Amino acid sequence: MAHRASPSLLFYPGDGPVLFDMGPGTLRQLSRTGIPHQKLKQIFITHFHPDHSADLIHFMFATRNPSVLKKREPFMITGPQGLKDFLAGLKKAYGKWLDLPSEIMGVDEMDLAKPDARTYPSFTLFSQPLNHTPNSIAYRIELPSGKSAVYSGDTGFCPEIIAFARGADLLILESSLPDGEEAEGHLTPAQAGRIASSAKVKRLVLLHFYPEVLTVDIPGECRKNFLGELILGSDLLHLSF
Repeated sequence: MAHRASPSLLFYPGDGPVLFDMGPGTLRQLSRTGIPHQKLKQIFITHFHPDHSADLIHFMFATRNPSVLKKREPFMITGPQGLKDFLAGLKKAYGKWLDLPSEIMGVDEMDLAKPDARTYPSFTLFSQPLNHTPNSIAYRIELPSGKSAVYSGDTGFCPEIIAFARGADLLILESSLPDGEEAEGHLTPAQAGRIASSAKVKRLVLLHFYPEVLTVDIPGECRKNFLGELILGSDLLHLSF
């Protein structure tokens, strides 16, 4: 839709911006926040569908610009196992135009057989394989203050996301389709509400709306199962947790 870009979440823990997913339109919307793409230190990808990863092409192409590259500090792209092959496929398609020095762009793969974790200076990151594609994971950020946020990426209803989100201060779930039009690997508003309620989270943000779900009462459907603070995601929405 004209007023919505594909999924991408900007996290600012205090020592530089961190990005989760990079769907089409991410770089354009990032520029509207006043944060140059050159400042990104970490990029986390939940899975490889185009609506969550396509702007990686433009990001790598823009980073290769000599005026950018000579000043660029090293950054890391992290995602599920298969990320290295995915990036290699992009380079095969676009050739030298996506080639970046290994000392500038690092690649890190999270385990798909079990939960995984990484520790960074200002936060700890956990991953959890989920029910969407064979290479789909959710992320949980935990801050030294004890605050936590969970981003599901795309997922169907499954016990793993409930356990993973347990007690989070902020839960960000997709809500792609209306109730009654369920599809495997995606959530409806009522299903998202059931996850949030079962996980006992404080705040729930819904996003990743397909056109079909925008024609129904999303809060009303979600409220069948969740009575906590509910926020409908929109481009350039700013939240603290």
